[in-house]
Amino acid sequence: MHGAWRARRGAMAARLAAHATIAALSVAGVAMLVSLLLFLALGAVAGVLAGLLGVGGGLVLVAALAWLLPNMGVPREAAMHAALASSLASIVLTAAASARAHNRRGSVLWPTVCWMVPGLLVGGWLGSDVAVHIDGDALRWIVAVYCVLAAAQLMFGGTRPASAGGDVAAPRGLAMTLAGGCIGAVSAVVGIGGGSMTVPLLVWRGVFPVRAVGTSSACGVAIGLASAVGYALHAPDGALPQFAWGYVYLPAAAGVAAASVLAAPYGTRLAHRLDGRTLKRVFAGFLLAVAASLALGG
Repeated sequence: MHGAWRARRGAMAARLAAHATIAALSVAGVAMLVSLLLFLALGAVAGVLAGLLGVGGGLVLVAALAWLLPNMGVPREAAMHAALASSLASIVLTAAASARAHNRRGSVLWPTVCWMVPGLLVGGWLGSDVAVHIDGDALRWIVAVYCVLAAAQLMFGGTRPASAGGDVAAPRGLAMTLAGGCIGAVSAVVGIGGGSMTVPLLVWRGVFPVRAVGTSSACGVAIGLASAVGYALHAPDGALPQFAWGYVYLPAAAGVAAASVLAAPYGTRLAHRLDGRTLKRVFAGFLLAVAASLALGG
């Protein structure tokens, strides 16, 4: 009799344990689905911005990921590094999709890209090496300050108009390579594709804005690749607990990239149809809000 009672109690305990396991798996599954949907939504926003303005997508990603990742098992002290690394990893495909769409419209100056890429690669690699040794809170403030500077440039930055007969010749030479090094290094530290620096530089050199955006997108591929690999290989062992390569949180990078690849061409179409002046001012205000969120998030 006692044996039968113990058997029933054991069976009941097993059923309760099974139900608890199923419930835990269900909760984990829902959390994973919600996370994926959030990453996809972020990717769509970043993709449209990359195609439309050539700037800002990475800054939006960094701010959003810095807030989201600690809720997904990423240690808070590593969240900022993971946000930067994951943003840069996703930018590889985002920028490639944007560049491909712009290239179809003849808006990528490939000679300029070729001159800038060596500097971008070296700068991105070195910048990521510096960033992994900076405290996460300090990185947060660096990105916040950069958002303010980018917003100021969008609102007040002067440009030199393109020549009356059309674009000037594609900018070339060692000066563009050196500029690429600086752009790559800064981009790696703040987690962006470099558009907020490359686009103004090219427009100042006389390139039409839409071609500056397309050329910047192609340059962003080199920045994202060198920087993301740098964050992965320069990270300390066990920097993130799981689903990661160094500081690159793979679910975030993959989800963002998947949506951004689909969304970037829509931003490109808008870039060829809309007057960018009002859009830039609106987005400058948005960048100021991003800066405030980063500052308060610390």
